[in-house]
Order: sequence, then C-alpha cells, then structure tokens
Amino acid sequence: MLKLLASYNKEVDAVVLENAPQNAIYTSPSIQKEILHVFARKVQNEVRNEIGNAKFCLIVDEARDESKREQMALVVRFVDKHEFVKERLIDVVHVKDTTSTTLKQEICSALSHHNLNIQNLALVAAAKEVVDVHAFFQSLSNVINVVCSSCKRSDELRFAYATEISHLVATNQIETKKGANQIGTLKRSGDTKWSSHFNSICSLLRMFGATTSVLEDLVTNGSTYYQRGDATYALKSLLSFGFVFILHMMKEIMGITDKFCQALQQKSQDTLNAMHLVSSTKSMIQQLRDSSWGALLEKVSSFCNDHAIQIPDMGAFFSDIIWSRRKKDVVTVEHHYRVDIFTSVIDF
Repeated sequence: MLKLLASYNKEVDAVVLENAPQNAIYTSPSIQKEILHVFARKVQNEVRNEIGNAKFCLIVDEARDESKREQMALVVRFVDKHEFVKERLIDVVHVKDTTSTTLKQEICSALSHHNLNIQNLALVAAAKEVVDVHAFFQSLSNVINVVCSSCKRSDELRFAYATEISHLVATNQIETKKGANQIGTLKRSGDTKWSSHFNSICSLLRMFGATTSVLEDLVTNGSTYYQRGDATYALKSLLSFGFVFILHMMKEIMGITDKFCQALQQKSQDTLNAMHLVSSTKSMIQQLRDSSWGALLEKVSSFCNDHAIQIPDMGAFFSDIIWSRRKKDVVTVEHHYRVDIFTSVIDF
C-alpha cells in the first residue's frame, strides 16, 4: 500500500520510503490505530470549524426513491458534552409539493416526532441500566418470538386464551361487558418506543396462562429438537419468580410514565404544562417508591400462587452464580428485589 501511494505521490516516496529509518515501517496495529485516530480528529475539527459556535445544525439532502418519489433526508449534526461531533438521522420526508409552507410543516412534524422518540428512548435506557431489567426485556422478547413465530402458534395462543376467558366467565371470575375480554395476541416491543414495551408487558400479563399453555405443549410436542429447546428455555424464564416480579414492577412504573409520554404527543401541549406533567409524574413515581413495595409484593405473590410459580423465602440469603463470583455483600432475597431492582429502577 505504501509503495502504491509512493508511485502517485513523490513526497511519500521521498519522506516515508527513502529517508525514514529502516526499522520504522509504521505498519504495526498500534501505529495504524494511532494514524486512524489522527485522521478522525482532523475530520472532527473540520466539522467543528464548519459548525462554528452553533450548538447544532440541520442537514437536508434531497433524492428520489425507486418509485421516483421525491424525498428529503433530515439529519441533525451536533456537539455532545464530550465535544465530539455527532450526527443523527431524524426522518425521511416525502415532498408532496414544492410550496415552502407544506415543506415547513413536514419538517416540523418530523422534528417533533423525533423529540418524542428521544424521550421514549431515554426512559427505556434508564430502566435497562439495572442489569436484571435488561435481562428481563431480553427474555420477554424471546418468549414472544417463540410463541408468535408462526401462524399456527398464534392460532393456538388465541384458542387457549379464548378457552381461559370462557372458563373465567362461566365461574363468574371476570365481568362481561362490551369491548372487554377481546381475543388478541402478544405484542412485540420496539427499541425506541417506550409505549410498545408497556403494551408488550400488558399483553403478556393478560395472556400469561395461555402463553404458558402454548409453551408447555411445544416443549412436549415440538416437531424438532430446536423448537422443543427454545420452548423449554422460554418457559423456564416465564415461570421464574424474578421474571414475574419485574413483569409486574415494570407495568406499575410504565403505567405512570406511559401517560406522561402520551400527554406529550398532544399537539396542543405547551412548555408550562409539560413542566407540570414532569413534576406530577416524578411525584407519582416517588410515591410508588416510598409506599408501594408491600402492595407490589403481595400482587406478585398472588399471581405466582395462581400460576403455580415457586415463591422464594424473602428472609433467606440471596445468592446466584454471578453474585457469588463478584463476592458481593450477603443480602436477603427481599433486599435484592426491593433495593437492587425495585428502588434502583425508579431512581434511574
């Protein structure tokens, strides 16, 4: 590569190949990374000079898709708190006509939608700062993927849920009214939409028994070993106390924050009202943190009893493989779930 560059650039030939020490070939991995770092800093400095003192700038580029429809890509370039220049794609705006008013409306709509997605993403990321919650969402996604991976399984899920509803109605355990007890399916969550996580959790809580039934049948009657293996792994996660606890905990937290996110989507929302919503939401979450632990634990325990899920002794010492290997302080099971998970998630 150096010889090729030297054939096009006499300065490279003279300085690098002829005059450099024979042992200085500059091709070691560490030297290459250092050179790339120098290049990166030069590019960042050029971008900073282009931006000047501005906090951010909006980049708009127009192109046509395969259907010959005109569209604009909107990108925000900004300097973060570490003084690194970053870019983020906001949206692709389809240009309906050439009037400036319509284009301005399209761009403002895209910016507004992007701001809401940032808020949603921040809430999701904050909750996942607690490792157990991150693992929970991984398990939740896996359970839903296994159960809803085919039309046949989705039909089995609906049939199992319809059977469960019929039994509950016949035994007067649930009320019947217009619009209630709709037969749906499990909802997948999206990485950037907080409300989709909330809907996913609510759908699993509503169809927990039916989901368990489908997985148990798949564990026994799956046509291939990987179907049976995936179902077994998903079922073990589903029927663990830790999974059920976080399932209920996140429903309680998201029930508060989801209303906040939905309110911010209203076009009539103003800054003062938004600040009031932030304050009231924080107060509700603080109240949840201070006085709702007993009610949450009771609700989880009742749910576990209904679905034959083993409840650990809250006064026993908590231990698992990772906890033991890290040599953490000995704590009780209740302390782990109350302090390390429940309180930590709310604080984040």
